[in-house]
Amino acid sequence: METAELHSVLFSLGLTLFAGLSTGIGSAIAFFAKRTNTRFLAFSLGFSAGVMIYVSMTEITTKARSELVGAVGDKLGSWLSVIAFFCGMIVVMLIDKFVPSHENPHELHRVEEIRGDAGERGRQHALMRMGILTALAIAIHNFPEGIATFMAGLHDPQLAIPIAVAIAIHNIPEGIAVSVPIYYATGDRRRAFGLSFLSGIAEPLGALLAWLILAPFLNGVLFGLIFSGVAGIMVFISVDQLLPSARKYGEHHVSICGMIFGMAVMAVSLLLFL
Repeated sequence: METAELHSVLFSLGLTLFAGLSTGIGSAIAFFAKRTNTRFLAFSLGFSAGVMIYVSMTEITTKARSELVGAVGDKLGSWLSVIAFFCGMIVVMLIDKFVPSHENPHELHRVEEIRGDAGERGRQHALMRMGILTALAIAIHNFPEGIATFMAGLHDPQLAIPIAVAIAIHNIPEGIAVSVPIYYATGDRRRAFGLSFLSGIAEPLGALLAWLILAPFLNGVLFGLIFSGVAGIMVFISVDQLLPSARKYGEHHVSICGMIFGMAVMAVSLLLFL
């Protein structure tokens, strides 16, 4: 591997590590904040959705289509780009389908739930199982997000940075959502923090596995297909998880303002780097 290529891979892995381990920030908020700042979380989730939707629809899909058209021609390349986009959505839909809703990390919790004594319930086998499955659930959800960040880093580092930040923001309330049930499962704040923090490792792990498996076959066609799929993944995460999550915090208009602001920030940042 050439030095430039190695640097690109390490940079992309570093971005996925940053995005994934931001679940630890959510865990810290859960244990040290006195109450949930719902307006901040709603705005942040909306902002994250705005960034991911805008960049997916204006940049990632365009770059993916360009790669495919250059490799296989205009008509076939355009069709493949659209098919891969919706296949990315289907992948995340299948993940959500097979993760039980009561163990799904996108089921929101508030900081206030962490208060009180969970000693007796924390020793129950059923709650322990639920806590472990919750950690596994967020790890499974983080795999496609890690691949999305990693592939963006390989193709366009300037584009990958705001994507990583958006996914990191998304993972903060996710960290809260994981820490609360694990705490009630174990009664142990340290274990709840550690497991939710480590579940974020799935993002760089997913990126690394994708690289090791796909690297020998990476060409214009495969790259275009993966990049289109990444766009589909990010749009689905935004409309199925981020915006509904923001509404569940009871701050619908705040989340929409955050989404618009996120789109505007993404648009301006892309223009500045032209």
